[in-house]
Amino acid sequence: MKNLLLGSHCIFPTSDIVKTANFYEGKMGFKSVQFLNANEPHIYLYRDTTEIILTKTNGQNVIPNRKLYGYGYDAYFITKNQEECLN
Repeated sequence: MKNLLLGSHCIFPTSDIVKTANFYEGKMGFKSVQFLNANEPHIYLYRDTTEIILTKTNGQNVIPNRKLYGYGYDAYFITKNQEECLN
């Protein structure tokens, strides 16, 4: 049997991981698991088979790909019934 790539985890740096996690929970229906007291504070976000990991930037600016390279996004979410997923 051929080895298959089964998943991927996006890692998003952000200056306020709690505020960002609250956005993903409130607007997109993710559930969070916080590890704020770890040596490397982070938050896992889960929804269906998608996992996002939020990390702290320690004050550095986060530059999205569209600004850094002139086009593109940092991640894409693929779904069916997109409007239903946002409600």
